[in-house]
Amino acid sequence: MKEMISIWSNQMKCGVKAAFGLSVILLLSSIFSSTAYADRIKDVASIQGVRDNQLIGYGLVVGLDGSGDQTIQTPFTVQSIISMLSQLGVNMPQSVASTMLLKNVAAVMVTATLPPFSKPGQTIDVTASSLGNARSLSGGTLLMTPLKGADGQVYAMAQGNVLVGGVGASSGGSSLQVNHLSVGRVPAGATVERAVPSLLGQGDYIHLELNSNDFTTAERVVNAINSRLGPGTAVAQDGRVIEVKAVQGDGLVGFISRIENIEIDPAQGAAKVIINARTGSVVMNQLVTLDSCAVAHGNLTVVINTDKSVSQPNAFSQGQTVVTEKSTIDVKSDKGELVQLPKGTSLTEVVKALNAIGATPQDLLAILQAMKSAGALHAELEVI
Repeated sequence: MKEMISIWSNQMKCGVKAAFGLSVILLLSSIFSSTAYADRIKDVASIQGVRDNQLIGYGLVVGLDGSGDQTIQTPFTVQSIISMLSQLGVNMPQSVASTMLLKNVAAVMVTATLPPFSKPGQTIDVTASSLGNARSLSGGTLLMTPLKGADGQVYAMAQGNVLVGGVGASSGGSSLQVNHLSVGRVPAGATVERAVPSLLGQGDYIHLELNSNDFTTAERVVNAINSRLGPGTAVAQDGRVIEVKAVQGDGLVGFISRIENIEIDPAQGAAKVIINARTGSVVMNQLVTLDSCAVAHGNLTVVINTDKSVSQPNAFSQGQTVVTEKSTIDVKSDKGELVQLPKGTSLTEVVKALNAIGATPQDLLAILQAMKSAGALHAELEVI
């Protein structure tokens, strides 16, 4: 009985290691793919004209504890300070301005996102990012900064205390830093001064834009709307845009609310494998399939060692001491056995087949590309 329990325990451990060979994400996607569910239209589409707008501005953060810009290396910080002080009625001689050595000021770029239908007087969050060589923005205060849109108009004014999600300390040549210190956030730090005109409601039609181009999903959205609101209400213009005729007698907000909450069954996307070459991550969706193939993969390691030795001349020979280098090169090639992979028609079978190779995620990057070129992997490879 004890031997059976020991064998079962070892099998469980091996199964757990194999399951993590690729990624937990692959297993989760396989589990969720077996559960049927319906999405709402608001989950797969957005209303044309209802969008965010990006804002940007240039400002100064003051009150830093000696962690600001080194003004000798960042002349634009000094110029900004002089310009700000002159607007406040403080005129500085040119000789003094050119020798300013400030440590408590940092030049920053201020960015924000203006939500749709924002009205003057509402507040939005802003992010301040160091533009110079400031070590930290912790404890600083952002001075009044106009935020402009792409058209050059001022849509908000930002000011407030900067919150930094990190900490750092240095002393005697040693330093310690946790998280990023040169970027901070000002919650509700900007006040909207101008509203963005909206085209929503200026006509008899509204347009839905699918999050991804798919003709099948567009057709299913049209059928769902027409079955709920009547034939001819919605027409697909292409694989992304759907034109919907507004129903009279129902307010625009209520009409859009009814459309957004209609449930549909979105079409399954194309089989795709996402590869992140920088981190070695490999993610697949549930439609990836595999044909029978054979894979052999071996690792080649090159090690170069350089040793330095001193050549000392004999006494009274008037020679010179010379430092010589001796290099040794060692090349190791791991044995790569040929592994036959069976045909996999589901994500679980594909995961088991790739785990059978015993390759690392970095090795899988090359193996998957080779399998795609050989026609054994039925999926689109996307490298990010």
